[in-house]
Amino acid sequence: MVRVAVKDAIDVAGSVTTAGCVAVRARAVPATVDAACLAGVRADRTAVIVGKTTLTELCVSPVGDNPVFGTPVNPLAPDRIPGGSSSGSAVAVAAGEADVALGTDTGGSVRIPAACCGVVGLKPTWGRIPTAGVWPLAPSLDVVGALARDVAGVVTGMRLLEPGWSVAARPAGTVGRLRFAGVEAVVDERVDAALSAAGLDVCEVELPGWDATVDAFYAIILGELWRAHHGLLDAAGVGDHVNGGIRVGRAITDERLDEAYSARLAWRAELTAVLENVDVLALPTLPTQPPTLDDYAHHRLTELTAPVNLAGNPALSMPVPSPGLPVPVSLQLIGPMDGEDLLCATALAIEARLTRPGPAITRPGPGLMP
Repeated sequence: MVRVAVKDAIDVAGSVTTAGCVAVRARAVPATVDAACLAGVRADRTAVIVGKTTLTELCVSPVGDNPVFGTPVNPLAPDRIPGGSSSGSAVAVAAGEADVALGTDTGGSVRIPAACCGVVGLKPTWGRIPTAGVWPLAPSLDVVGALARDVAGVVTGMRLLEPGWSVAARPAGTVGRLRFAGVEAVVDERVDAALSAAGLDVCEVELPGWDATVDAFYAIILGELWRAHHGLLDAAGVGDHVNGGIRVGRAITDERLDEAYSARLAWRAELTAVLENVDVLALPTLPTQPPTLDDYAHHRLTELTAPVNLAGNPALSMPVPSPGLPVPVSLQLIGPMDGEDLLCATALAIEARLTRPGPAITRPGPGLMP
């Protein structure tokens, strides 16, 4: 049996979808049908949905906190953030409550909690997995993905999301290593050690346009947040963080949004050109160790994940051996469009060559909602 947990931004027939927001819960009624992405789960006789998972309000924050519905405890390091917005999904698989958990990823919301909780997260290509019945944050960035304790688990998750999908026969032949200023030395060291131990052919590459993606990404995510949810602005039960985001989005004009969409096309072309010379790209998922719950305000959690959402490419995050650290460093792989088969084959090959850190559960999450 494959126990599947579902982020509470995804409709499950008979259950209310709250999107982690009091105002949404107050207005919601139980879903009459499943979200389209659950069709494969329902069709698989070995899969069973064991519950829904907590998340940050309206999927907005990468921290993973939710003061109303409860912040799930990071099973590896209770003093550190669980990551968001798919916080409960990562905690559920890390704590053994589920074998596979489904989440959504708009700027890193599958990969960041995977990195914080020492599990594996897969963000598929934008548009590959249907999003009908999924709470939107920014529709042109939103993706449904899978989390699990190991790469084989996210392979199972991808097969549930897209029945008939399979892993590539061979891993990547060449890996392009991306480096960034501001990444902690120990993070880069652990990523490099993992790639070396896996015996991959690694070369250094550059993406000059990476840092310039920030403005376009935030214009799109906040502009689309306002356009999708302006009716929730200042509604009873909506938190200050979400209200602030909606207000910023209100100021983003259609003209500014069109500029951001044009910038996205140029960035996608740059990333595609680099991936014509290497099979996949490798970099950390987070530039630092996951911050503590009382010191996360100044951490740029999405700086190594959001540019991938802007382009639309698939990406996978996986823990690598990191002795002496509270949470394993997370390696991120980026593939070409619809290259999930290659990403997973490469991740399986890396994992097989490493002594993978087993999660030392300090205390259960919980990731599942009561």
